[in-house]
This record gives sequence, structure tokens and C-alpha cells, in this order.
Amino acid sequence: MKILLLSSVYPRFDADQEVPWLRTSISFLKNAGCEIAVVAPSHRGLKSHEIDGVKVHRFRYAPAKLEFLTHDEGAPSKMAKNPLLQLLAIPYIIIGSLLTLKICLKFKPQIIHVHWPFPHGFMAFFAKIFYKAPIILNFYGAELLLMRKKKWIKPFLRFFIKHANQVIAISGFTAKTVEEIYPRKIEILPYGTTFFNPSAIEGGPKGKVYRILFVGRHIERKGLEYLIKAARVLDSDKFQVRIAGTGDLTEKLKEQAPKQVLFLGKLPKEELANEYKNANCFVLPAIVDSKGDTEGLGVVLIEAAEYGLPVIASDVGGIPDIVIDRKTGLLVPEKNPEALAAAIKELSENEALQKSLVLGANEHIKQHFEWSAIIKKQVELYNAELR
Repeated sequence: MKILLLSSVYPRFDADQEVPWLRTSISFLKNAGCEIAVVAPSHRGLKSHEIDGVKVHRFRYAPAKLEFLTHDEGAPSKMAKNPLLQLLAIPYIIIGSLLTLKICLKFKPQIIHVHWPFPHGFMAFFAKIFYKAPIILNFYGAELLLMRKKKWIKPFLRFFIKHANQVIAISGFTAKTVEEIYPRKIEILPYGTTFFNPSAIEGGPKGKVYRILFVGRHIERKGLEYLIKAARVLDSDKFQVRIAGTGDLTEKLKEQAPKQVLFLGKLPKEELANEYKNANCFVLPAIVDSKGDTEGLGVVLIEAAEYGLPVIASDVGGIPDIVIDRKTGLLVPEKNPEALAAAIKELSENEALQKSLVLGANEHIKQHFEWSAIIKKQVELYNAELR
């Protein structure tokens, strides 16, 4: 079975950490017998290349020094900072559409799988005028946020959703939002995982200080300011908050942080793994931000659970797909540092709760987030369109 994937971002070199879940899903699809080709934009002049045995067809949409609309940070965020970048969307769509058609005529895919349907839905449906193939749309949430800010996008998304052969969302929250645009059946296929830690831990490493870990970008919707406020409520001699990652808000957050909050920066893979192994719990204090954006799923919570960490997270977006309160983690109201501090304190004092949450999370992840089961369902969706 030949599948053409359209995406706004794809790893540029072997060690590139962009969309690792998409790269992993493609490896599973290949093992399931699918032949994959990818169409993605260039980045600063990057030419077409091959990675993991998959041909990545890059389309040039501007001079090399201006080809930074995608990769490293989402295009909507970049355009919000610099509205002139919106002008790049026109050549992006036109040239991307032409290359998609060219690859369709050459590669002859049986399925066109569109990741981030806006603007990539334009490319797929343009190709379909000349090359008939089923179109599957995959929603992650970024295009839905963009729609809220730019109302003219909604009619296009409605058209894409209505006329697609299948529509996929990464969480129940995202699926519900898509259904509000156009009511139809939405398949839920989340990010997956292959690594499990099935044994309970003893509440993390023993020591005088209880270590609380956060990993992610320092942007508004991650809610880091509320974790910092929660840290002020906790005893500085007993609790330490360790924040990995960087972002636009890093310096501002550092100014707000008390002494028990440490900023670790962007860590190499091995150092990040050590942070997970030496932490006592993981916290994702996500919020619905001022632009209406929030977590589409909260995949970092799966990663934390894989390391045997009990997790605490806000009850927003797609997070409840992963965190079932007091079964797989603790859920707290968003923007509530007092509730967050209380949950951290309770978890630190209750080893039985820590163990039960870790075991519950592992079981839940095995049932709902294991890659082989997710890819099996995805291939079934493909086959349904070829019958």
C-alpha cells in the first residue's frame, strides 16, 4: 500500500528532534507493509532527502533565508510575532500544491494522509482534481486555534472535513472541536509509545528534597507561571522544582521564580533521561491561554509515566485522555497554584498513592497509547478506503 503524507514539518537530519512521534509512526507503517513518501516544506534551502529509508520531498517556497515559516516553532506563533510572514503562505500553498500533484503522478499513492489540514488540505484537494485518491485528514489542534483567530479559515476547514474520506484527531477534546466545524464521525488516534515501565516505583529517589519535574516549551499555554506560584507555597527546604526546556517566556519566568525553582535549559537526550529518573513526580500545569490555545493531548505525560513518575496535570484540553483523576494521575483546576501545591504535597506524603498512580498509568497507556495498536487501527482505516 502506497501512502503519501503531507506535513508542515519533518526531521531535517537524522538527529533532528522535530515530530519524533510522526517519524516513529512511519516506521511502524513501513513494518506493516506500507510504502511511504513525505511532502514537506524546505527549511532555509533544504533540498529533498531521504531519512530512515523514506523519501522526503521538500518544496521551496521562498529564498533560503526566508524559508523559516515552519520547523523549530509552529508557523502560527511565528506569524503572530511577525504578521508579514503571512505573505509566505501564498507561495507555500501554491508551490506545495504543485509538488503534491507532481509526486502523486509519479509515486501514485493509494492514500493521501494530510497532517495539519490547514493549509495542507489545499494541496491534497488540488491534487485530487487530477489524481483520484482518498484523502485522510489528521487534526492536532494548531489549525483549530488559527481558525479561532482568523474566521475566514473556518469555511475552508468545513469543506475539507466534509469532503475528506476519513478524519482523525489526536484526542477526544480535539475531535469534539472538529465536530463543531462539521458534524461527522471522527476517529481518535493519539500519539503512541513503545516503552513501558510496568513495575511500581518507590515514589522516586529517596532524599531530603522532593523533586518536581517539568519538561516542555516555555510558552503561555504550558502554565509555568502557576507552577512557580505553587512553588512559593511549598516549603523551600523540602521541595525543588526543576524546569527543562526553553521558550519566549524563559527570562520572564526566571525573574518570577523563588530559589527552589531551577531552570535547566534545553537538555541533551541522556541528561533529560537522568532528570526523569531522578525526579519524584512530573507536573504539567497547562492552561487555556489568552489566544484560546491549550494542550491537544499532553504527550509529555506519557513520557513521564514511562519513567515511572506519578503525574499531576491541569484538567484542560486532551489531558484527561491520559490523566484520569486518582487512577492514572492527579488532575487539578487550571490557573490554581494553591490546588497544584496541595496535590504536590499530598503526593509527596502518600507513597501508596504514588504507586497506585504509576501502575494505573502504565496499564492505561498499554491499553490506549501503544504504537502497534494505534498503527493497526490506522492501517484498517486505509484499507477501508481501498475496498
